Parts: sequence; C-alpha cells; structure tokens
Amino acid sequence: MSDPEKEIEQQPNNPLHGVKLLEILQALEDVYGWEEMGRRVNIRCFTHDPSMGSSLKFLRRTPWARNKVEKMYLDLMRK
Repeated sequence: MSDPEKEIEQQPNNPLHGVKLLEILQALEDVYGWEEMGRRVNIRCFTHDPSMGSSLKFLRRTPWARNKVEKMYLDLMRK
C-alpha cells in the first residue's frame, strides 16, 4: 500500500496533484461548454447527450482520453 504523505512529497511539481477529475471537468465545462469540449477532444461522452456522470465514468476507465482532457485543462490553466 502507498502512504498518502509520501505521494504528496513525491509529486511537488505535478500541476494536477490534488486536483480531482470532477474539478477538471467542471472547470472545462464552465469555460468551454460540452460542445466545445467535444470539438477539442472528440469523445462520445462529450458529443452525445453529455453529462458529468457519463464523462467521469468513461475518463476513469480510458487513460488516453483522460490524458487529453487533462492536457486541455492544463492549457486552460496556463492562459
């Protein structure tokens, strides 16, 4: 098992450390909306009847899609 305090010490430069996927999606949805998110990252959970629940479920199971969404969030935070 991993020690949460050691994990914090091991990731001091990770800009996503401590940021939950839900927070990422909420920020992106507030700024871009589902339609623009679907245009930027063409995944079905953004383009067809989007919801926070379906997006969270898909992104938690699909690393390549989560990486793209996290990159979109980091790009947003850099602006």
